[in-house]
Amino acid sequence: MYAAIKHLHILCAMLSGSGFLLQGIWMMRRSPLLDHRATRILPHVIDTVFLASAITLAALSAQYPFAAPWVTAKVIGLVVYVVLGYIALRGGPTMRIRVFALACALLVFSWIVSVALTKNAAGFLVLTGAF
Repeated sequence: MYAAIKHLHILCAMLSGSGFLLQGIWMMRRSPLLDHRATRILPHVIDTVFLASAITLAALSAQYPFAAPWVTAKVIGLVVYVVLGYIALRGGPTMRIRVFALACALLVFSWIVSVALTKNAAGFLVLTGAF
């Protein structure tokens, strides 16, 4: 059961990240697709399954935020990613701020993935020798 949930979680990560990137491209192109009903609903469905699978994995493996540093790092990164994603797609007052927030959100998303892969709170920073 753990393996199936982990694979679902990985699939949701890929769908969520690529969907966010696609929305970012649409935002920069000022595409009406960004306001399409499916574009507003589908990411929430994917992210809900993503979060539910994360909570299930944490419970099954007994690795919780504040108990496992790498899980804590992922949760903090998720909050930063969500805030930057909102600024990028909806809340940034100028295109320049939105594009900057998009780039930062994608960097944070990449870091979260690297934390998951390395099981180290520093993520890809540990690979560069910075930590």
